[in-house]
Amino acid sequence: MLDTKPLLFRSGHQFPDIQRKELSILQVNLGYRCNLSCTHCHVNAGPKRTEEMSWDGIQQVLEVLKKRSFQTLDLTGGAPEMHPHFRYLVEQAVVLGTEVIDRCNLTILMEPGYEDMACFLAQQRVRVVASLPCYSESNVDAQRGKGVFHDSIEGLRVLNQLGYGKADTGLILDLVYNPGGAFLPPPQQRLEQDYKQHLLNEFGIEFNHLLTLANMPISRFGSMLLSKGWYEDYMQLLHDNFKAENLDGLMCKSTVSVDWQGNLYDCDFNQMLELPMRTQMPRMMHGGIRTARLSDLLETDYNGNPIAVADHCFGCTAGQGSSCGGALG
Repeated sequence: MLDTKPLLFRSGHQFPDIQRKELSILQVNLGYRCNLSCTHCHVNAGPKRTEEMSWDGIQQVLEVLKKRSFQTLDLTGGAPEMHPHFRYLVEQAVVLGTEVIDRCNLTILMEPGYEDMACFLAQQRVRVVASLPCYSESNVDAQRGKGVFHDSIEGLRVLNQLGYGKADTGLILDLVYNPGGAFLPPPQQRLEQDYKQHLLNEFGIEFNHLLTLANMPISRFGSMLLSKGWYEDYMQLLHDNFKAENLDGLMCKSTVSVDWQGNLYDCDFNQMLELPMRTQMPRMMHGGIRTARLSDLLETDYNGNPIAVADHCFGCTAGQGSSCGGALG
């Protein structure tokens, strides 16, 4: 795989300095194991990945939730549902009164051994944020693999039958769109209307909101850009569409990302780039800088801390902006 990381610090375009606000979202990557291997996946997840958070790590997540006033626990992967302690973590977080988000690829709900997962999510009133990069079967299968669109629709039907995406149930089902190539997402509100009309008319599917995300020039997508000779053009597109008004709403200002080993990052894109938080902590022996850890959240308030940035950050500020919660503008 071709690595874009060395290029993200050489363009001459300086991303503005930004600082953290009060933390409200704890985003935890439970591991890289997934039943899919999508071309746009920025974590390089797949069936052969074995990395996963330890039992001690799960307990530490819960300890942090008890100690700090995080409003939301945002669970990612890979397929987070494949972690052996996923259900335990969700149950305990719900008991603490924390909103839980499951970033679901939908097809996992159809896998053997996970047939009751949708019922579990509904019982725990977990907010499901589900990836469906297009309402076209050919486009989805091209990005995510043959047959994925069919299984995704079946997963959506199961969730709808349980009340997800329906009015007055309180069971929130949001879908996630990301472009199928080296271009920016269209306006989120307009695309949401298209999604809702098409999915309802063609499949009887309902959902709450569509979240549009730009593709980050890292990992698999970044490698594809380099291999096709599109990297420079895509980065120019991001630079040309930079909007300063998107800076205030960046997800990294209120979210902290935790990897499967318990290391802290400003966002999950920095996590994949192994770009650590700029913690302003004292230097360790031998001249090294101590990596921020999940346990540090028990004692440390990162409000006002500088955020580590590079050229990929232009992906979050281009056009309407992009975050794990969808468009910023």
